[in-house]
This record gives sequence, C-alpha cells and structure tokens, in this order.
Amino acid sequence: MSFRFDRFATLYVFHPLNGVLSGDDRAIPILMYHSIADDREAVHPYYRTSTSPAQFAAQMKYLFNHGYRTACLAEAVGQLQSSAAPAERLVVVTFDDGFRDFYAQAFPVLRQYGFHATVFLPTAFIDDTARSFKGKDCLTWSEVRELNQMGTRFGSHTVTHPQLRDLSSVLIDEEIKNSKNTIEDKLGCAIDSFAYPYAFPQSDTDFKKKLQETLRMAGYSSGVCTVVGRANRKSEPLFLERLPVNSCDDQALFRAKLAGSYDWIAKPQYLAKLGKTLARGWFAGAKYLISNGVPSGS
Repeated sequence: MSFRFDRFATLYVFHPLNGVLSGDDRAIPILMYHSIADDREAVHPYYRTSTSPAQFAAQMKYLFNHGYRTACLAEAVGQLQSSAAPAERLVVVTFDDGFRDFYAQAFPVLRQYGFHATVFLPTAFIDDTARSFKGKDCLTWSEVRELNQMGTRFGSHTVTHPQLRDLSSVLIDEEIKNSKNTIEDKLGCAIDSFAYPYAFPQSDTDFKKKLQETLRMAGYSSGVCTVVGRANRKSEPLFLERLPVNSCDDQALFRAKLAGSYDWIAKPQYLAKLGKTLARGWFAGAKYLISNGVPSGS
C-alpha cells in the first residue's frame, strides 16, 4: 500500500491533539461513499472511491457498537442550528452516483443495524433497466422506489453529472431543477437535498453565491459537497462538509475521522483549490490579452 501522509498526520499528530484540545462536540460526521465493491483502483488511496463490502460492514458495525444513530441531512442541519446540545451521537451516511451495488451490498448491512442512508442520483443514468455510469450499473427506478419505501432517502446529483462550474447559468439551472423534478415524479414525494458532482470549487466565491441562490430557488434546503471535514455550526447548509471513505480506511483511521481528527485536511485542500483558481484566472487573462493582440507584458 502507498504511504499515506494524510493517514500518518491524522493518527500521529492531529488525533493525539484532539485528546488535549477542545474540539467542536456538536459537529456531525457526514460519510461520503460511492461504490461498495471489491474494486482494484489504480490511484493513491486518498483518491479511491470504492469500499469493499467487508470493510463497509465493519464500518457500520463500528458505528452501531459505539452508539451512533443515522440521521438525514435535514435532521443534521436542524441539530447544527439548534441551541440545544445533541442528546446522542449522530452520523449521516451518503452515497453518490446511484450505483446498483448500494442495493445489493450496502442496504442489507444498513438494514441489519437499523441504519438509513441518503443516495444522490444522477438522473440521466437511472432508468427502468440498469444503465451504466463510470463503468458500473446504476439503480433502476423500481429499485429506487423499493428502497425509498424502506427508509432510504434520495437526493439530486444533477442530471448528467457535469462539472457545473463549466456550464452556463441556463444549463446549471436545468441540471439542478430537472433532476429534482424527475426524482419527485418517480417517487411521488418531495426531495430537498443535493450533492455537488466532482470537486467542489470552494475558493470561487462568486460561483458559490450563484449556485446557492439557484439551489434555494429550486427548493433545496440541504446539500453536501467534497470539502473534507465534519459539518458544524458554521457550515453552509447547502454545502455541508463530508468525510470521504474507501477500502483503505482501516478502523483506526475511520475512528479518527469520526472524532474530527481528519478535519485538518480542509485547509490544505482549500489552499490547493485557491491556487488552481488563481492560475485559471491568470491563464484566462493571458489568453484574452493574446487573442486581442495585446502583448502579455504590457
């Protein structure tokens, strides 16, 4: 296994510090899963998105044995905005992309422990027969309805799973509204949660503000993104932080993430994205100058 600096720093620097420093005891971990399968991903452990069925079962057992109760996003937001201290340990379990292995591998384990999850659907890939997305079969609408009847929550993951930041305002509006309308039509009930596809451009304040307004106008009240950390009282309800989980998360790292010892990742993550945003702006400016015949050094 590749060396994981994030794991080393979490377990041997930040987790010990959590024992002596007062953290946010009201923060709520929102776990981010994708596929529950024994995939061999040829990328660094930090970037993997598959969790083996055995590892997922062990993680759910850990939550159950340590007194966690699963909550939906609306309840988590309500708890974070409440002045009352939490009466119990809450955790939100989420799945992006609507893969069919949720039905076969994740749901039976969740049901065993009395847990519930929220699954975010890219509706262009959900059909009456299984369609493929990223090389994997997705849920069918009949499976979505069955899962919904048994307590699984569903939210929007756009229609076609694009990088929204690269789209026009009109297309962004269509991706956000049409996915919500489709899920509500298929399930016969309102849905109010949204998951941002791909890496969230947290350093682009103008885009975030426009997206926030679009989501609220469309009727969403809660949402999640890929910013790492536990959701807290300062979190924007539409862009709640999450903790990525995959097969490489052993019990020690999983426990540390739940405790808040992985939240430190958010700062270097932000700085890296800020650097990309600044570089993107610089190159766009240079391209404009060159295309308009203005020397870049003037």
